[in-house]
Amino acid sequence: MPSERRPPDLIARTRAFSLATIHFYSGMPRQPVAQILGRQLLRSATSVGAQYREAQRAKSTADFLSKTEGALQEVDEAGYWLELIQDSGIQTDNSINVLRAEARELLAIFVAITRKVKQNKLRN
Repeated sequence: MPSERRPPDLIARTRAFSLATIHFYSGMPRQPVAQILGRQLLRSATSVGAQYREAQRAKSTADFLSKTEGALQEVDEAGYWLELIQDSGIQTDNSINVLRAEARELLAIFVAITRKVKQNKLRN
């Protein structure tokens, strides 16, 4: 899809979010509950960048929209797992606050992208 649809740093930013999540997960306690929640977080957070990267090679506007909505769903899910990890007391250091803030910002970006594409699609 045309490059004007993507913020220039979003690919790098989603990759950085994935890497930060990997480092966060590596430092989580080895208790079974922590590891289960951590793996769920790891799966969804690393999928955000992968989905968005796929969107850059979309064959149509509908395909681009589908993939960016997939990224939106994954970042929302990552935010959910981060909330559970923090609220359960499994991990409460500042790194979780940083990840949660980035997840919220990425969610807002993907909501804006999907809205704009849908609006443009309706106009055409």
